[in-house]
Amino acid sequence: MIRHKKQLLTIVLFIAGCIGSNAQKQNISERKQLFDYNWKFNLGDAPDAGAINFNDTGWRKLDLPHDWSIEGKTDPRNPMSGAGGYFLAGTGWYRKQFNVPADWKGKRISIYFEGVYMNSEVFVNGKSVGVHPYGYTSFEYDLTSFVDYGKENVISVRVDNSQQINCRWYSGSGIYRHVWMYVNNPVHVANWGVAITSPEVSAQKATVEVKTLVKNETGKPQNIILNAELTGENRIKQALNPIHVQLEANSTKEITQIISVNKPLLWSPETPHLYQAKISVTLDGKIVDVLNKNFGIRLIQYSAEKGFQLNGKTIKINGGCVHHDNGCLGAAAYDRAEERKVQLLKAAGYNTVRTSHNPPSEAFLNYCDKLGLMVLDEAFDGWRVSKNSHDYSKVFDAWSQRDIESMVLRDRNHPSVIMWSIGNEIIERKKPEAVETAKRLAGYVRHIDPTRPVTSAMTTWDKDWEIFDSLMAAHDICGYNYQMHKAESDHQRVPSRVILQTESYPRDAFSNWNMVQTHNYITGDIVWTAMDYLGESGIGRYYYPGDPKGEHWERDFYPWHGAYCGDIDLTGWRKPISHYRNLLWNDTEKLYLAIREPNPDNGKISETLWSVWPTWESWTWPGREEKQIEVEIYSKYPKVRLYLNNKLVGEKQTTKAEEFKATFPVVYTAGVLKAVGVVGEKEVESKLLKTAGAPAAIKLTADRKEIKANGQDLSYVTVEVVDKYGILQPNADNRLQFTVTGPGVIAGADNADLKDTDNYVSNNRKTWHGRAMVVIKSIKNAGEIRLSIRGNGLSEASVIIKSLPVEL
Repeated sequence: MIRHKKQLLTIVLFIAGCIGSNAQKQNISERKQLFDYNWKFNLGDAPDAGAINFNDTGWRKLDLPHDWSIEGKTDPRNPMSGAGGYFLAGTGWYRKQFNVPADWKGKRISIYFEGVYMNSEVFVNGKSVGVHPYGYTSFEYDLTSFVDYGKENVISVRVDNSQQINCRWYSGSGIYRHVWMYVNNPVHVANWGVAITSPEVSAQKATVEVKTLVKNETGKPQNIILNAELTGENRIKQALNPIHVQLEANSTKEITQIISVNKPLLWSPETPHLYQAKISVTLDGKIVDVLNKNFGIRLIQYSAEKGFQLNGKTIKINGGCVHHDNGCLGAAAYDRAEERKVQLLKAAGYNTVRTSHNPPSEAFLNYCDKLGLMVLDEAFDGWRVSKNSHDYSKVFDAWSQRDIESMVLRDRNHPSVIMWSIGNEIIERKKPEAVETAKRLAGYVRHIDPTRPVTSAMTTWDKDWEIFDSLMAAHDICGYNYQMHKAESDHQRVPSRVILQTESYPRDAFSNWNMVQTHNYITGDIVWTAMDYLGESGIGRYYYPGDPKGEHWERDFYPWHGAYCGDIDLTGWRKPISHYRNLLWNDTEKLYLAIREPNPDNGKISETLWSVWPTWESWTWPGREEKQIEVEIYSKYPKVRLYLNNKLVGEKQTTKAEEFKATFPVVYTAGVLKAVGVVGEKEVESKLLKTAGAPAAIKLTADRKEIKANGQDLSYVTVEVVDKYGILQPNADNRLQFTVTGPGVIAGADNADLKDTDNYVSNNRKTWHGRAMVVIKSIKNAGEIRLSIRGNGLSEASVIIKSLPVEL
């Protein structure tokens, strides 16, 4: 390795594309080109579809990302069963023609898939170039020897998700993340070949280490010059002294540069400062490769004495588990959907997300970097012993090292990633060989990235907890699923252990928060889950008299086809438990008012393990007149007052001793309910709920009025049924019809009701609790998109979204 040291000035935020301006001036072909457009798709197996002359005339035309499962109707006969949400599975084929210019001769051509679910095989011009079983890791194939230059070429991808059940949650099916074409000079920086770390960090100075893996795929030695340029928030660019390197024929070499940064701008959830390293390779006086990598300067430390520390400051991990699906869009990882997910999590008060139980999309991590959300990046759900008949255990021995390396190499430059997880609730956890497996997997991680701690999520519901000590010792931080009550006795037995509760029941918000606050060796709590998700059908459900009893694993509960254990529902609406959790964690929210759904006259509402009592932002309860209803107030003020129609109902303490809650039994009378936070005797903040009248109109709110005409950008339109005064009618269940004109389409529609069997890709939907959502997707033409919605007895409403031209 060659090491170069240089004193450096300040470094700056500068987010750019994959090609720098200097490279463009020298006519270097773009090394990374989006390959999402103009595919053909067929659902069903076609044994000869990999052949170059296969007739795909009747196949459907589409762009990626694509998930065919979400396009189908849920059905209890579908083989995904309750685990996968009763959606379609099967086998599908994708085909695309693409031109390889003659001047690409002598370049290195490769194809990069961010994610294909699952068991994919790729063919180019009729020849198989590789298979990839796991549906959640990224992979690349060298196509240089498979393509014909100056001609049309054909790529075909077979995706086999027919072997069910293979996942314990909704997986989706197809090429559901981006695809990229790489066109490189034979001398170039390797894919995932840049590693940037900050081994020493203080407020005054930081050490940044940049390692670059350069490949020489020619048959003779090459003398290159490696340049690095850093930019930062003061927009001053600082170039490092060029390094002269000799590369042997058909070789790779890792080159290390160490940089000293004065007064660094540190990355944290509160200040997510990003930096960029622009790395260029010069050969024979010409720049032959340029790569931009974003990174952040930050220091991770952890101990039983000080807990988890970021940049020398102890941070409590306020986290939520999140699966990869995007609700009504299924698994399709549109950039805007991933950005919105991060925004929703941040708005709900989370500072950390656990990507349960697989690596997320690259877009998701990019937005975590940009918006300041820490990430526990998880590899897979299990190891050698199966949880389902066709799960990862079938390929674990052959693929676990490659999939771990894929995750760590791909994601190691994201400052948001603070921890690696090598598994979840491993079935064989009581066996001695599990310890050896953990050591091996942790070793793969540490070989690539020794800067972050390694964890995995462990649990048991019997008396054998202590036998996991040797397994936990193979990790840096010990993940506890639902075992916070073991933490104090474990600390007495193993004082050096650093603990993170990697899953917890939603209803235990206060007790878990209190444990984290009062014990340094407990680094935080990650609830199951931050968001509702498809699959694992019925977890978190509550049920009424006459409904089938039991937990989600005990029987099928169709039409339930998803999980209702999230703080945030599938439309992005924050449930009352979300406001309570945020109030515990942060000072951004201090008062919240909600109503506990009353028991019906014929019996009681029943809960399950992952549920919380159904609670709503509603003071509209027809038929409950003169009957008692429980009002809940969450408050960080010392006390609260409750008023009904301007009359004082009562006053109660809401201190920590009361778990920051007050409950008032109130005889229901229509009107205005008001909660007030009180300091001393002064009323300082209030929240209102008003009784709604009959449904009269439709209210539309688009989260974005302008989107890009790139065929992938999205606008999420919230639909509310309101009364004549504009008050949400929380009991409305109107059937609504959607019409889109202009250069846009409906990508999905939802209402958050996980018992509603309507298709998610549809031009109509019923409202649930007065709400629904329509997701509008651009096409590749600019113009005005008009979404119009009508329903019987309601005034029609419309919203206009501008689709702005972009260069594709």
